[in-house]
Amino acid sequence: VGPKPKKAMKAVHVCLWLLASAATAFVMAPQRRSSDFSLCAKKKKVSGLENRPVRERKVAEDKIELEGTVKEALPNAMFRVEVPATDSVILCTISGKIRKNFVKVLVGDTVKVELSPYDLTRGRITFRERK
Repeated sequence: VGPKPKKAMKAVHVCLWLLASAATAFVMAPQRRSSDFSLCAKKKKVSGLENRPVRERKVAEDKIELEGTVKEALPNAMFRVEVPATDSVILCTISGKIRKNFVKVLVGDTVKVELSPYDLTRGRITFRERK
């Protein structure tokens, strides 16, 4: 095995010099305190926020629950459900739990339908009554 080329030796010396200088710079560098970083994380207090009215979150109890009978099965897990309480037909889809548990909904089944107060023509089937 012959002598190492000069370029390889220079690269090794440069790497060793960089490592040594980085180590001494790390040891000699001043330690940063956590208080230096906390300045940018603090938010300014704005006066008058305490007097604002508090927003109320919507509660799941805003839903309207009705019972109905499935009249027609449509594609994409959609159904037409007749609700005798209002004498109307509602376009309904299956809720996630029924979809997840592979509950079969057939024409003629009695189901519980959940309606939004904003759109009374569409609903979600949340429960299939047993016969």
